[in-house]
Amino acid sequence: MVVVSKDGMKAKLLISFFLAVTALKSMGQTSGDNSDVWTMDQCMAYAVAHSTSVQSKRIAAKTAKMEQASAMADFFPSVVATTGGQYAWGRNIDPETNTYNNVTTFYNSYGLYASVTLFDGGRTINRWKQAKVSRQSALNTVQKQSDDKAIEVMMAFVDVVYYNGAVKIAQEKLATSRATQHKTELQEELGIKGLPDVATAKSQTAADEYRLIHNQNLYNQALLNLATAMNLPAEQSLQADTTFQTILPEIGNDNVDEIYAFAAYNDPSAIDAKYTVEKQKLAYRISQGSLWPTISLEGGVSTSYYKTLHSEYEAASFASQFKNNRGEYIYASLRIPIFSNLSNLTSVKRSRNELETAKLEQEETLRKLYNDIAQAVMDRDGYAMEIASLANKADADALAYDLNRRKYDEGLLSLIDLQLSANTLFQSRLDLLQRRMLYILKDRLVNYYKGIPLILHGF
Repeated sequence: MVVVSKDGMKAKLLISFFLAVTALKSMGQTSGDNSDVWTMDQCMAYAVAHSTSVQSKRIAAKTAKMEQASAMADFFPSVVATTGGQYAWGRNIDPETNTYNNVTTFYNSYGLYASVTLFDGGRTINRWKQAKVSRQSALNTVQKQSDDKAIEVMMAFVDVVYYNGAVKIAQEKLATSRATQHKTELQEELGIKGLPDVATAKSQTAADEYRLIHNQNLYNQALLNLATAMNLPAEQSLQADTTFQTILPEIGNDNVDEIYAFAAYNDPSAIDAKYTVEKQKLAYRISQGSLWPTISLEGGVSTSYYKTLHSEYEAASFASQFKNNRGEYIYASLRIPIFSNLSNLTSVKRSRNELETAKLEQEETLRKLYNDIAQAVMDRDGYAMEIASLANKADADALAYDLNRRKYDEGLLSLIDLQLSANTLFQSRLDLLQRRMLYILKDRLVNYYKGIPLILHGF
């Protein structure tokens, strides 16, 4: 018989209690109400709909729409109506005789003025074009931010599924180790095994208990990361659907150049780089327009009313003065920039440099896009081949473990060799699960570059 100390018994009871709670929690997660089960598409759709960053980009898109409307209004004439009134006393000029007097008067004026720019070097129309491109860019930014959020949630969801599978594998491994330990203890009592065998079995059981606890903590952390990425309320339950990992991997025959030819004109990052270049081109033209003359046309009409207070002279009525004092004018102006402390030339050079920078950044974006597509296709096909190989290895390791188990029961194999066989099987199953998760990620990304939406079904 093996004597266990009280401290050891307490530690063993605490570990057993934790594992029992973990098992019950896992059972609740796998056999709970289906209404609480979230698929990957549902998680991504919910995250996009409730993302503060996506909502912020939508507000920016609305602002860009208003800026475009404001730029369109610059094509219309500006109209200003003015009115004013004043009392004057002391020495002033009599408008009737154009001589100085010393009386109190009241003067009231009215005016309506309009002006329109006929030519300004293309600055007005280019500002409107720039505002139009800015609005299109803002809408594309909303899509780009939505896709980025969907990819973030997709990666977090895959982590949850992986660690959930790792917990289940660890539970099975622990159950096997406990059974082996129990059998070894019985054999030690019968004199078939020795104390070193019992100690080795206990050591393996303790290691498997730690592995289960560690994987459970990683699973809980992954679940928290997924809920955080989704912006899910703390009181709402979250249970990931793990059935999608059974998708059979296939080695595709996709051509990287063909995918890139499509993505270069449809991927949000490529579109954003293109809009940046277009905005800088228009900014460059606007700065060039400041070197050109400006031609504008203005016109207006004005009238007034005048009355001398405390005078025997009776002023004409308001209606007659309003009509008789009316005057109209129209004129055209030409403004030619000659010298502006080099600010206009500096602005032109700065805009030209920013345009060249935008073109270089566009080239870098497209180069990175091509590399990302090539990497995604290569990884997906590579994982598909690895999955086929690892599946065969896991089957072979399972068969080898069963055979070694029988040998151990018959006394033909040491416990250490049996544990090595079990650990090999455990690692093979983990590697297979990991490759399945990575394949799903890369397959989604390849389809995304091909134009297939990341989110296939809403929540």
